[in-house]
Parts: sequence; C-alpha cells; structure tokens
Amino acid sequence: MIFIVVKYQVKPEAAEQWMDAVAPFTEATRAEPGNLWFEWSRSVEDPNEFVLVEAFKDDAGAAHVSSPHFQAGLDAMRPLLAATPKIVSRMIQGEGWDDMGELKID
Repeated sequence: MIFIVVKYQVKPEAAEQWMDAVAPFTEATRAEPGNLWFEWSRSVEDPNEFVLVEAFKDDAGAAHVSSPHFQAGLDAMRPLLAATPKIVSRMIQGEGWDDMGELKID
C-alpha cells in the first residue's frame, strides 16, 4: 500500500475553518475505489497544525493525484496555509492497521 502522512501548517486565522474547507476533498477521496483510509487529526501541541494520515492500494495513487477533486482540494487549501506542507510517502506491505504487540490489550 501507499502510506502517506502530511503535516499542514495553517494560518492562525484560518484554523477554525480548515476542516470545513477540506471537507469536499476528504469526502471525495474517501469514496475513491483504492482509498484505504483518509484521517485528519489536529496537533495537541500546535492548534494550527493538522495532520493527515492516508493510505491507498498500490495502484491507486496515480488516480488520486490526477483526480479533479485532488486539484480542487489543493486550491481550497492553498490560501489557508502558512507554509508548504511536509509529507512522508512510502510504499509498505499490507493493506491495513496491525495490532501493536508491545501494548496488547486482552
């Protein structure tokens, strides 16, 4: 699978509208056939930082970045950002989350 984590530094005055601004992009991406998950979080240390954790089946990445909603999502984000987002994107084995063996709850 393609595993991606993106950190978005949002302008302080735009932080409260961020999730509404990315809602159409989020909904459309989650509906893509190869999307495994697309989950937003907000930093507990910096209220202007949002983190997106997403995953796609191996062959779904190209369709995602070439979709009309991808470009529309970038266009919606751009004016709200304080800095260029930081990304980690890797191909890894699997298609889902594994249990954490070090913290197994019976």
